[in-house]
Amino acid sequence: MIAGVLALVLVIGLGGALAWYLLPGSASARGTSAKAGKSGTPPPDGARIEAEPSDAPIVKPKKTPYIPAKGSGKFTRPATSGKVHGHGKLMRYMVEVEGGLRQDPAAFARSVDEILADPRGWTAGGKWAFKRVNSGPYDFVVKLASPGTVDKICGAYGMTTEGKVNCSAGKQVIVNLKRWLLLTTYYRGQPEHYHALTINHEVGHRLGFGHMTCSGRGRLAPVMQQQIFGLKGCKINGWPYDRKGRFVKGPSVP
Repeated sequence: MIAGVLALVLVIGLGGALAWYLLPGSASARGTSAKAGKSGTPPPDGARIEAEPSDAPIVKPKKTPYIPAKGSGKFTRPATSGKVHGHGKLMRYMVEVEGGLRQDPAAFARSVDEILADPRGWTAGGKWAFKRVNSGPYDFVVKLASPGTVDKICGAYGMTTEGKVNCSAGKQVIVNLKRWLLLTTYYRGQPEHYHALTINHEVGHRLGFGHMTCSGRGRLAPVMQQQIFGLKGCKINGWPYDRKGRFVKGPSVP
């Protein structure tokens, strides 16, 4: 990002975001999926929640980061766009950050850009390319939001995230600031790896991939594995492909 550009952002109200579509997830009990809305109806088609067992620990860093319960409800995106990374079907994406989080939209966008451009990422198979845009048509939008705003957006689609996790539905990937900063036990002290898992897992759903599980003890966990439930004998992994360009896969699960 170029210095001096950071002040140029586009402000989008929460209502506007809901009008586009909406989007990673939660549960209040171990091994269960997230709760449906008060009506008892299941989440609509296209909605996905990454369920959170109640005893899944959140690892707090030595210095507690600023995590407000609720942000402004308005989102900003950098006025700049990114380069095309990879070859294949072009996927255009936006990156936005909710106001009041003390998080730089350009810095968050840079993190997402780097993850999607990594040679171990979804571009490795030659099927997809990615480009960040700040206007016009897009295939998905990644949003960093406060726990309260995550609950509001996801709740509109019948999903209960309890201020802890992420949700995805339609064209949006909603990243919970609390999870983004506090990580999990498996990724203790490795925020870059956990961030890669978060983005790659949810983008994988946008590309049509369902959940997978560990293919064997000592192997890398598939990025589409719900690693929050346990590694099942696999090693932590936040990338779809390994360093030799091989797709890390495992048996499909519902």
